[in-house]
Amino acid sequence: MKITITGASGFIGLNLQDYLKEENKIDSLSMRYVPTQKFILNGDAIIHLAGKAHDLKKVSLPQDYYDANFELTKQLFDSFLQSQATVFIFMSTVKAVADAVEGILDEEFKPNPITAYGKSKLMAEEYILQNLPQNKKVYILRPCMIHGPGNKGNLNLLHRFVSKGIPYPFGVYENERSFLSVDNLSFIIKELIDKNNIPSGIYNVADDEFISTNEVVRLIATVAGKRPNLLAVPKVIINAVARLGDLIKTPFNIESVKKLTENYRVSNKKIKHALNIEILPVTVRHGLKITIQSFFK
Repeated sequence: MKITITGASGFIGLNLQDYLKEENKIDSLSMRYVPTQKFILNGDAIIHLAGKAHDLKKVSLPQDYYDANFELTKQLFDSFLQSQATVFIFMSTVKAVADAVEGILDEEFKPNPITAYGKSKLMAEEYILQNLPQNKKVYILRPCMIHGPGNKGNLNLLHRFVSKGIPYPFGVYENERSFLSVDNLSFIIKELIDKNNIPSGIYNVADDEFISTNEVVRLIATVAGKRPNLLAVPKVIINAVARLGDLIKTPFNIESVKKLTENYRVSNKKIKHALNIEILPVTVRHGLKITIQSFFK
């Protein structure tokens, strides 16, 4: 099968290409938003990874997200509808639904995104759903925090913090979070491409188990050969320092603290039911260990 991937040079794209290349011909498509443009698509399947990611420093304009995540997706999807390609996979985000979750997030939650990032992704989702073709398969994937070799997000920041022996100050927080191994994501995408009986629609994607950030810290310390050092700094002090980080634009800000300490549990039952599987190939702890080990290379 011939597969066209946008955003192929990014973290997800590089891992996905490695996963798919043995059985498929992979083409990459470079994209930037230009009004009224159309794309010539020659592949059998289109995997749309390109877009503007969430900016923890909060320096991006809402228009930047609108152009990159909505307008560009609209242009590509319109081109897909006119092409011979039969599968379209759009990489959205759980943030298109909610920035904070009470309970466990599933596909029945009513979307209420807060950030320009989440709103722009939801707009793209809604456009796609309003124009679903009958003779093609279209999948909107909502991943949670993705980890794997080459990851440069909050997990890498946490690794640098812990591996230097700096005490982790958030031990007072007891939370449960969902993560997503990039290998599990690649497995799901391959299944969606290879099978022709999976209904079009929206699917959350996450590892099977929840895990606390404190446990992630212990795992990082173990891989680094260090003793876990968790401190229970009062929340009022942490919040004050995070607000200062927002003011002076540092990685330690309200958003990063929130990601590390809040509950954010995501259900993957719908996608596993659709694929007729009980468990995903990679456990959250094994996947995180592989990710952490890659930071030392």
